[in-house]
Amino acid sequence: MRILMVSSEVAPWAKAGGLADAVGALSEALARAGHELKVVMPRYYRVDRDALEDTGLRVGSGFGEADAAVYATPLEDSGGTLYLLDREDLYGRDGIYGVPGETDFRDNPARYAFLCRGALELCRVLEWEPDVVHAHDWPTALMAVLVAEARASELPFFHKTASVLSIHNLGYQGVYPATDFERLGLAPDRFDQAGFEHYGRMNLLKAGLTMADALSTVSPTYAREIQTPDFGFGLDGLLRWRSADLVGILNGVDLGDWNPATDPYIAARYDAADLSGKAACKAALQREFGLPENPDVPLVAMISRLADQKGIGELFGPMYGAAWPICSEMDLQFAVLGSGEAWCERELSILSSRLPNFKARVGMDERLAHVVEAGADFFLMPSRYEPCGLSQLYSLRYGTLPVVRRTGGLADTVENYEQATGEGTGFVFDDLTPRAIYDTVGWAVWAWYNKGEHIEAMRARAMGRVFSWDRAATEYLALYRRAIARARGEPIEENE
Repeated sequence: MRILMVSSEVAPWAKAGGLADAVGALSEALARAGHELKVVMPRYYRVDRDALEDTGLRVGSGFGEADAAVYATPLEDSGGTLYLLDREDLYGRDGIYGVPGETDFRDNPARYAFLCRGALELCRVLEWEPDVVHAHDWPTALMAVLVAEARASELPFFHKTASVLSIHNLGYQGVYPATDFERLGLAPDRFDQAGFEHYGRMNLLKAGLTMADALSTVSPTYAREIQTPDFGFGLDGLLRWRSADLVGILNGVDLGDWNPATDPYIAARYDAADLSGKAACKAALQREFGLPENPDVPLVAMISRLADQKGIGELFGPMYGAAWPICSEMDLQFAVLGSGEAWCERELSILSSRLPNFKARVGMDERLAHVVEAGADFFLMPSRYEPCGLSQLYSLRYGTLPVVRRTGGLADTVENYEQATGEGTGFVFDDLTPRAIYDTVGWAVWAWYNKGEHIEAMRARAMGRVFSWDRAATEYLALYRRAIARARGEPIEENE
């Protein structure tokens, strides 16, 4: 199958969040499986040209704008190719979507419209017609509209090409003033007909959800949640209308990068058959954060973007958050790594200064993330919503038991502890309240001190759960086949 993947970020070349990891890993898995894969993204300022091959090609948007140079690099050893569009006025700046003083660049509609149009133009230049175009989130949602227009035109290319749009986080939709529509290079009547109009503004994701041949999101539970008013961010009606074309496919984990048996960042290697190295990892984490080296006290950790989505108000809110009573009333240690909202960063500093068993590092650090995952006993994720989540998957792989809210991918991946039998791989709660967080952390701590044999069995069970990208790639291929059949007016096989 010929697959064109278009994304605003792809790890390891450019990353703002989990989207980059997912696109990079899925692309490699598809290419490893023998499919003909091309991935297109911008060449941002911090992506070194010297590490790339100058193809000598130039592509434009198709409606009179300046061209972009095209660079290329292999997708590791998988056989796919990554193409990067290099245009200084659009991508030659710090930041992917914005910078601290301007978190959403004003010209983002133009920047990502050029990416989408340039990706299709690149296919024409290469004389390579994809069977399916896979777009990701609002920055490339326009791909679905462009593919539908190309299929309906008299041009010789893309007549049999299908489109798939993946929702990684419905909370970000690419909503801009209606006057920005002219930057997309579409006929004026497409504003309403293709679904861009949204309460008088332009919504890029909404148009993609309207026009794509198939839709996916990153976990089965999240696929159901976004069809409800509580999680739909105003698009739940549209998603219910497209429900027959929407599937939830759980993200995977890079089993090479996240493997406690080979991890170069951690103090000692270990696996499910021999967990003895985890004790050295815990001591290393305690030293790193300035906590007393004590193997007998449970260590709760958290790595998070400090944003409302992650439940930070209920956990760290001054005067009402659960963190203070957890640390002042329970015999445990708490380590946090994260950055985000200024008030929360300040609160982490205050808690670190006042609580001897609470320490935080503001910022994100790849090495330290591995140290935390390997060294902690429990990993806390009190998310308001979580499309998939990666940290709980890393935690399971490292025998660090997740404490999570039952939502999205957290509900799909963490099995709740059964006190009577010792079954489960973590501790799960339903209501996002300070009390629920406090009680569930307390439940985990109680099990640590009173059911040690259960904790050990849960760790081994958690490490035995495999969330691979090869499994996800197989499910995406089935979705691609459904999209292709729909686009070509062919019958869809029942087993697809």
